Amino acid sequence: MIQGVLFDLDGTLADTAPDLGYALNLQRERHGLAPLAQEIIRPYASHGTRGLFEIGFDLAPGDTRFEVMREEYLELYTANLCRHTRLFPGMGELLDALEERKIHWGVVTNKPARFTLPLMEQLGLLDRAASIVSGDTCPHPKPHPEPLLTACRELAVPAQHCLYVGDAERDIEAARAAGMPALIADYGYLGPADRPEDWGAQGRIGAPQDILAYLS
Repeated sequence: MIQGVLFDLDGTLADTAPDLGYALNLQRERHGLAPLAQEIIRPYASHGTRGLFEIGFDLAPGDTRFEVMREEYLELYTANLCRHTRLFPGMGELLDALEERKIHWGVVTNKPARFTLPLMEQLGLLDRAASIVSGDTCPHPKPHPEPLLTACRELAVPAQHCLYVGDAERDIEAARAAGMPALIADYGYLGPADRPEDWGAQGRIGAPQDILAYLS
């Protein structure tokens, strides 16, 4: 029986790709490059600056410019954190339904707390979430299981009775390592190279409301 539901943030709870892409295009403009279409950026939005810089600047973490460019990007993103970001359609109704059923919910993301917390506040969810675990809350981020286990402790729900929903392979890997059932959000930021059928999740959903069918 599921007593708690945990969500990844980017690409699962909220559609953050428009603002992640907006900041990337601002940075490209600074460096004399044309903007990229959101359709090109979107599949990389769940992979942090590593993924965004791969598509935006053909940069990898080992490149000499990576850290300087990363700091510049994060400044731009901080200034545009919730310009276009919204909950995915149906997510607000789902959260209402979970709360009506007395099912606690929370967020476990690899996004650093300096972005996660103000974003959750601007979305009106900071005080509603029973747990918010960011990428720097624990010593190890996902796919390590500790962030999920930390959230379970805060929800006071055993891992096997908690459901995790995410749109990246590391989300499902972390859930499996934590002994937690998981669903893949097909509406999120899956890329053409992803093979979600091989990730070992308990199921896949096309919209947030589909979670209610799994709970029943």
